[in-house]
Amino acid sequence: MTTKSVRAVIAAAAGIAVLTTAACGGSSDAGSDAGPAKAELTVWHYWDGNNADTFAAMAKAYEGAHAGTTIKLVNVPGADLLTKLQAAAQSRTLPDVVIGDLVTVPRMAQTGKAVDLKSLVPESTWSDIYPEMLKFGQQDGKQVSVPVSSNTMAWMYNKTLFTKAGLDPNKPPQTWDELKAASATIRAKTGMPGFELFTTPGADGEGVTWNFQVSLWQAGGEFLNDDNTKAAFNSEAGKEALQYWVDLVKTKDSPLTQWGEFEKGKAASAQEGSWMAGIWKPKPPFDFGVAQIPYPSNGKPATNMGGEQAVVFAADKNKQKAAGAFLTWFVDPAQSESWSEKTGFLPVRKTVADSSTYKDFVKTNLPELQPFVDALPTAKARPATPLYPQVSLAFAKQVEQALHGKPVDKALADAESQVNGILAAK
Repeated sequence: MTTKSVRAVIAAAAGIAVLTTAACGGSSDAGSDAGPAKAELTVWHYWDGNNADTFAAMAKAYEGAHAGTTIKLVNVPGADLLTKLQAAAQSRTLPDVVIGDLVTVPRMAQTGKAVDLKSLVPESTWSDIYPEMLKFGQQDGKQVSVPVSSNTMAWMYNKTLFTKAGLDPNKPPQTWDELKAASATIRAKTGMPGFELFTTPGADGEGVTWNFQVSLWQAGGEFLNDDNTKAAFNSEAGKEALQYWVDLVKTKDSPLTQWGEFEKGKAASAQEGSWMAGIWKPKPPFDFGVAQIPYPSNGKPATNMGGEQAVVFAADKNKQKAAGAFLTWFVDPAQSESWSEKTGFLPVRKTVADSSTYKDFVKTNLPELQPFVDALPTAKARPATPLYPQVSLAFAKQVEQALHGKPVDKALADAESQVNGILAAK
């Protein structure tokens, strides 16, 4: 899921506004008065383009305000990050800090070298971060990661197709039943499917699983149990969610094809990531709207989350303290808001997402982003287990079979058996 374009758009909108504030240190969370002795931190990350430039400028700003700390940034492509990290762990050449996709945090922690950050970051910071984001770094009673960026999903729809079908484009459906009714009307009046689902697992399955989890959570279900040792999706909620997907495919209200029909204007709506608002801002393919993802009338709002988190591997106690101080500063409200405005990532802190200055920025520069921001309190974490990639693929393949005619009960039972086998083998 590339986000280069959205970052460039937001950067252009934001202009040159932000890094002066970053250099000043922001609120009391920054903790510079009790900083560590002189330290050089090596930080791996996979950001490129505007994201990398913004991160580099903020690191320089931090160095300027904290004379004892030097930050060496190393760009490692995301596809290579875990492999290089494992090699570095074996050769005892781990970097001091690694920033990677949040779902990779449990696999990073498998090195056994991840530092517990609970005491290195103030409680005032932890308590202001959305709790679900923290779950990825909760390992054996420790907190081994700090969320530094976020994104969510919302419901994007083609206003032109809604209008052609005689529907009010300013009143999007709010429930599954309303969405089914709108989709049927759109299909009857325009010949287009009303709601594109992610139906093909591909190589890793995550497109299907990441999207389906939203429906599962909305129906009141969970994907795995609390300690991530067994499947929990084979439940009444899981059956309701999968039947919802099957029904949409059966009625041809969702196309059974490769992902991308909505983005081509060949389907009326889809669950999309927050980066799409910025990608489409300069040249939208059609008149589009953004709203909360419809949920069952007996359910609750829910969405999925993505983003990056930082893990500290420094063995030296002074470097650990320096890393904690830098990360505390980076997610301090002043820097968090600056970072979000410059990159298009969503805030990881509640006070930033709720602040009038950030809301005014979004309203002025990219109002289509606000529904994604509004979804942050309902965004849930995917299971924090290093076996998640295998689990996701096995589950997605069974969803695909259900969409092609396999009974829902059988598909979920088979997925449960396969997933439990994967989890038991760890």
